[in-house]
Amino acid sequence: MDPVEIVLCLLVAVAALATLARRINVAYPILLVLGGLGLGFVPGLPVVQLPPDVVFLLFVPPLVYVAAILTPWRDFRANLRPILLLAIGLVLTTILAVAAVANAAIEGISWPVAIVLATIVAPPDLVAVAAITSRLSVPRRIVTVLEGESLVNDAVALVAYRMAIAAVLSGTFSIGQACLGFAWASVAGVAVGIGVGWLAVWIRRRLDDPPVETTLSLLTPFAAYLPAETIGASGVLAVVAAGLYVGRQSARHFSADARMLGQSFWQMVEFILNGLAFILIGLQLRSIYGELTEFPLFTLLGYAALISATVIVARIAWVFPATYLPRLLSPALRRRDPYPPWQQVAVVAWAGIRGVDSLATALAVPLVIGTGAAFPQRGLIVFLAFGVIFATLVLQGLTLPWLIAWLGLRDDGSAKREETRGRVATAQAALRRLDEVSGESWAPADAVERFRAKYKHRLERHEANLNSADDGHREDRALSAQRLGLELIEAERQAIIDLRDREIINDEVLREIEHDLDLEELQLEIEPDEER
Repeated sequence: MDPVEIVLCLLVAVAALATLARRINVAYPILLVLGGLGLGFVPGLPVVQLPPDVVFLLFVPPLVYVAAILTPWRDFRANLRPILLLAIGLVLTTILAVAAVANAAIEGISWPVAIVLATIVAPPDLVAVAAITSRLSVPRRIVTVLEGESLVNDAVALVAYRMAIAAVLSGTFSIGQACLGFAWASVAGVAVGIGVGWLAVWIRRRLDDPPVETTLSLLTPFAAYLPAETIGASGVLAVVAAGLYVGRQSARHFSADARMLGQSFWQMVEFILNGLAFILIGLQLRSIYGELTEFPLFTLLGYAALISATVIVARIAWVFPATYLPRLLSPALRRRDPYPPWQQVAVVAWAGIRGVDSLATALAVPLVIGTGAAFPQRGLIVFLAFGVIFATLVLQGLTLPWLIAWLGLRDDGSAKREETRGRVATAQAALRRLDEVSGESWAPADAVERFRAKYKHRLERHEANLNSADDGHREDRALSAQRLGLELIEAERQAIIDLRDREIINDEVLREIEHDLDLEELQLEIEPDEER
């Protein structure tokens, strides 16, 4: 089967499974992995091989970049302490725990090989975590901590992975070299990312061409990742730094057209890459299992369950003490950041989901060592990595919504309150500007009054929401106005379609008018307070 045909068939499967996931209210990564697992064992289907360097380059930079762009810098900075405790402390703890269990329980695995396995499965995956948490109604801080952890934990895990691989290949290991490697990977990676982010913003500020700007935005994560990897730094951290910088500057320096086009473009890229990544994870099991003929199936499943349990228990054992012990020992920290409810900590402890990063890292394990012999237990390492991915993604991903409901957690409404305050501020700014220009010759008096009525109505509605003084009547009235506006837009759309069908206007004219109607419809759906 031609590679292009395979990709097209996989895209069809992604679309079908994602639609089914929405219908049955299951996070689509879970169903995609299960679907890929089922497809992998269909007789006659070709085995899909994943070159690890291609997986990393194709999937990781763009998915990490879009997540970093959407990460609120204020919240990330405010939660930097818990994020680093998870991204550094927990990753190292998990490496030690998994390596110890693997060395003790799995016959034939030496300490260096056990550490290789541990570094692969230690870090939760940003793509998987974001795909699961995006559909959960939880306090915003939980999402910030989980996604922030997944943004930066690869620096620790990948440096440890490289050191462990070097130890297996050469038979030597140096703690000092590992520490220097981590420092270089972190500092140099962030420096490269900030430099690439600054350059991307500098170039795009001088352009007024949304398609070209969107193309440059697609190239930005690769421009950060490749140079960082070339100099031995963390390409993932470089992409994170570039994304955070560009996301912080976009509101000030990019045009509205560029932002709208970029948002739609990245939404599509994120969905396609996410879908392909998760379905390809499921497809790998067939080829992975075929390499392990020396192990009985139940032995393999037992090893996978043991390593998965170790990963899950290590996270739970770390998260609770790391949350409460620093506050217990530091009154200043306790005053600044009081004890969080244990229910929130429980969700963070249960949400250590692995994904495509772990699979790509496992597949990147060399085939041979320096003596020319086969890399010891390589097939087993890849199988166990898949087992941890499958267990955390399916087990924890499916049970997270149930756990959140059982704990009584829900969205704290902080994001909505901040949005309302922002809308109040924008309406007030518009009214002040109207007062300033109302006497100008270029500002028609009727237009000034029309805009004044519009912004006063908007301000009253949002102030009522902000002060909790609205009994629901104003919101119901806004929704009714939204419905009326949508009905009118649909009537306009049918009118221009009728003109096109009767060949009074051509398709180009229809598309121009339709574009304006689509923008009006989107505005109504975002903020249903404009009575048209």
